[in-house]
Amino acid sequence: MDSYTDGLTLDEQIGQVLAVGFPGSILSQEVIDLVQNNHVGNIILFSRNIHDARQTLALTRSLQMLAQKSGQRFPLLIMADQENGIVHRLGPDATTYPGNMALGATYSEDITRGVARATGEELHALGINVNLAPVADVNNNPANPVIGVRSFGEDPMQVARFVDAAVRGSHDAGIICTLKHFPGHGDTAIDSHLALPTIPYDMQRLETLELVPFRSGIAAGADCVVTAHIAFPAITGQDALPATISPAIVRELLRRQIGFDGVIISDCLEMDAVAETIGIERAAVMALQAGIDLVLVSHRADRQRAAFAAIRAAAQSGELARETITAAAERVMQLKVRYLSWETIPSPITREMPFQISSESHQRLSEEAYALSTTLIRNEDALLPLRLKPTERLVVISARRSTMTKVEDNFYSDELLAAILRQYWPRVDLVPVSDLAVDDGSAEISQAASDADVIVMATVNAHLDRQQARLMRALVQTGKRVIGIAVRNPYDLLAFPQLHTYVATYEYTRPALVAAARVIFGGQEATGRLSVSIPGLYPRGYCWKG
Repeated sequence: MDSYTDGLTLDEQIGQVLAVGFPGSILSQEVIDLVQNNHVGNIILFSRNIHDARQTLALTRSLQMLAQKSGQRFPLLIMADQENGIVHRLGPDATTYPGNMALGATYSEDITRGVARATGEELHALGINVNLAPVADVNNNPANPVIGVRSFGEDPMQVARFVDAAVRGSHDAGIICTLKHFPGHGDTAIDSHLALPTIPYDMQRLETLELVPFRSGIAAGADCVVTAHIAFPAITGQDALPATISPAIVRELLRRQIGFDGVIISDCLEMDAVAETIGIERAAVMALQAGIDLVLVSHRADRQRAAFAAIRAAAQSGELARETITAAAERVMQLKVRYLSWETIPSPITREMPFQISSESHQRLSEEAYALSTTLIRNEDALLPLRLKPTERLVVISARRSTMTKVEDNFYSDELLAAILRQYWPRVDLVPVSDLAVDDGSAEISQAASDADVIVMATVNAHLDRQQARLMRALVQTGKRVIGIAVRNPYDLLAFPQLHTYVATYEYTRPALVAAARVIFGGQEATGRLSVSIPGLYPRGYCWKG
């Protein structure tokens, strides 16, 4: 063959430039039809598809066998957003590792490379060959509702070093890695799952901040780049044109000026920033015209079929050049040739065969990373390490939180925190507080506080959530000893600067909370340092020294 697309029909080439997701933990009829009849060559998995390791390996193997029997030349790209931290897709059998901001708080590129390598090894064992990570965004905006702890930090050079480490770690494991969200999603106050954000800055600003980590990751050998659904009017000349469908961003900036020659992937076209503005079908065509190689439609089969039909119709009418589709398909297939073959598809396993994807070395790495990331930001009353009298009670206050995003799979049950704290102190109670109590300052808060000697409250982006912030301020005003744990962004202290004791874990995962409990009760020293500043309070690199 002169090229990998030689002899492929138009439909077969379109199938190679589409990536789709599906519901359920077994092959759905919809995804079977898309692979068999529409020749779709790329799949994205979410937590909805993954129950445990055995089931996941069986699923990925079934997908590959389906593609092979359907006559596809090369195996499927099977991808997942295994960013770690708050974006964790692999289920209970996988090792839990810190997300990017927690890794940034370790200030250890070696740990970061090790985590990326170990994550890649577990993905590989499950038959997942593409990690849609690392996030290369610089989170320099505390109001960012969707990136935040998914970023390594606010300093572009530090983020660049950690992105480099993550790319190299992924390649150590033989996993295809992806930088996202180009040209940068860190300086927004809008979630692109919900609306179209705008970054107004020109190229000079982008070169000094947003583009620095992407250049670093590309230099390290990143295989793919995911584009952002964000408007950059100073670059594109249009106020409401998402970067994903902008030739000025994709073809001119990323491909020509930066020189990236790998696969460019669109963020999911079902996100409202595109679906509710351009429309999915139109955007699928425009994305390819702009220079996208792989169009991602993650959820609904009707939308996936519609995107396929729109691309075909545009090609047949001449609106979309056939050469454009061929070039994109060629690039996708070249990536497959570099990493995949039918001979390397994982073998089937039986119930009798031992199979696990984690290991003792992975668990040790996880514990070390979480221990290094836990950050003590404030301990003004020297409350920590906590010393309680035998009769004293610790109360965990549980409140509703409204700052979850569509990218997350985790749910914040305060029972987990209470259970972990009980391993260190038997007299721990969990007390829920209603929204009504927060709004009217009722006796519910006073009663919860009166029964406590020490209060613990975990906050999830409370600086963006009025209810959480009001509750924490009310607890502090009771005069009781209060410990705040930021289990997402550390900026929460902006909403209640009067809080005297403040720990950041950056995520609500079991190992992160265990590490926090050890710090609270003196079992380990908090060695993490802020990789972002808390404006007006603490600079990047800060940790409490007493």
